[in-house]
Amino acid sequence: MTNISAKDLDFRKLNELIASSAKDVRIDDCYGQRFIGTGLNGKTLTIHGTPGNALGAYLDGGVINVHGNVQDAVGDTMNDGKIIINGDAGDALGYAMRGGSIFVRGNAGYRTGIHMKEYQNKKPAILIGGTVGSFLGEYLAGGLIVVFGIGTEDVPVGNFTGTGMHGGKIFIRTNRELTGLPEQVTAEFASNEDLRKIMLQISEFAEHFNMEAQSLANHRYYLLKPNTKNPYTQLYVKN
Repeated sequence: MTNISAKDLDFRKLNELIASSAKDVRIDDCYGQRFIGTGLNGKTLTIHGTPGNALGAYLDGGVINVHGNVQDAVGDTMNDGKIIINGDAGDALGYAMRGGSIFVRGNAGYRTGIHMKEYQNKKPAILIGGTVGSFLGEYLAGGLIVVFGIGTEDVPVGNFTGTGMHGGKIFIRTNRELTGLPEQVTAEFASNEDLRKIMLQISEFAEHFNMEAQSLANHRYYLLKPNTKNPYTQLYVKN
């Protein structure tokens, strides 16, 4: 493994060192450098600190494991691979994501999963342990989002969840009533069969963060899907 201290490096030099390494990389003293791991494939980055915006943008098969928080636009347009965040995430997590998985132990900001999409065997997934801000899954076109709400008794998502949603699924774990959803979304309680279909993702989340998968699954979840009777195009059509 290659060890890099990012303390006195700007983002350009840091990314040059990552790209030139033939081995997996450990980065210490990370203080907001942007674009770390852009297009990464075939390597594992282990980061200690706080990466800046667009961590793992266009990720194409690599693994990024962050021991700390992350800023905005993590996994922007990522195609494959994994990003594991042992802390909180900023806004626009997984923007236009089209493959791979993002796991967040803590909370995430606004517009998580906006414009996510899937095609054939490419089915992206975002799993968040804590809470999420407003506009979760905005214009969601495919893939999976799971919000566990660990550590809160309130509904773990903000306002306008699923606005413009026309594909994919959102699972929200809560014992509170889920209200205020836009007309483009239907919500029902997830069945045992629904949860069985995502148990692999729940188990992987639990494994990354030393949790018990079955205890996460043994709760009430809402399942949000697109309302085919009221597609998002009606947002822009006057009667």
